[in-house]
Formats: sequence, C-alpha cells, structure tokens
Amino acid sequence: MLWPKALTDRVKTGGDLEIVRSYPYRSACPSTVWADLVGGASKDIFFAGYTNYFLWTQLPAFSDTLRRKTGAGCRVRFLIGDPEGEVTRQREIIEDVALTVSTRVRMTLEALGQLGPLDGLEARYSAPEDAPNHVALSVFRFDDDALVTPHLARLVGHDSPLLHLRRRGDGGMFDRFRDHAEELWSRGAPISD
Repeated sequence: MLWPKALTDRVKTGGDLEIVRSYPYRSACPSTVWADLVGGASKDIFFAGYTNYFLWTQLPAFSDTLRRKTGAGCRVRFLIGDPEGEVTRQREIIEDVALTVSTRVRMTLEALGQLGPLDGLEARYSAPEDAPNHVALSVFRFDDDALVTPHLARLVGHDSPLLHLRRRGDGGMFDRFRDHAEELWSRGAPISD
C-alpha cells in the first residue's frame, strides 16, 4: 500500500525493466536510434536480420561507419538468410512483394562485397534447419542494447513491431534474444567471396 496503483502501473518493476521502447512498426523506429546504437557500440555489433539490406538505405554512410567500427576493434557480424534457400523461396510467396527476400539478401551481399575484407567483420548464412527461426525473428545487437523484430504473418520486416531492449541483468529478455541469435550464428555457414 506504500505505492498507489496509479504509480505502480507506470513504473517498470519486473521483466519489462529491459524494454526501453516499443514501436508498432520497425519503420517507426527513428533512424537516429539505429545510428546512435551503432555509433555507441564499441565491442560487438550483430545484425541477425534475415536480409539486413535496409541498414544501407536507412543509415547514412553505413559502409564508412562499419569501416570505422572494425578499425576501432569492434566485432561486427551479419547473419543473413540463404538467397537460394527453400525458406527464402517460401517467404517470397508469403510476402508477395516486388522487392523479394532473395533480392534484399543479395543487396546485403553486394554491399558487404563492396566493403572488401575487413578485420573484425564476419558474415554467415543461417543453417537451413535454422532458417525458419531466423526468418521469423530479427535480432540486432549493439553491446548491451538490442532491437528485436518478431515478424508477423505475411508482413515484411518494416511492417512488423520492434522492441528496443537494454540489458539489466542475467537471464532477462535481452539475454534470451542474444542467446537465440548466438545459437543461430554458431550453426551458420561462412559466406565466401
């Protein structure tokens, strides 16, 4: 009774402590949030979206930023779907949009190829058995912050919701999504030139 209900309804007290902000659409998250998270990360940046192509269109001079980050010792990883994979083909039928999943993956591959080899930059395809789990959930991690998008039914990523999480302790939502992405990474196949 020390805390009135009106206050406890507004104060984060449990598992929601790690939720910084939620957005009904990934596209509603300002590009400045993405840029600040990329810019503020110093140890580990992990882009575990199935296509990741939008990063180059949403973040100005993204390739230059990646060069600076890896040059400063930050590990940068990309986990993407196989553009020739069965899950990719199935998702293209489900989404039924002109900018297909395989095209979006190839846009990322082209952008990564234009970067050339960079120490600290790694890229993998998700394993075929993990592709259904990868295409359904994107996890983008920036040290102790993450942006997570669960993909809804027939919607493309930018039309699905997004959660901004910040790690507050062991075993929280951040850790669970981090561990999911790391598991997918552990079984992924390196992308060769």
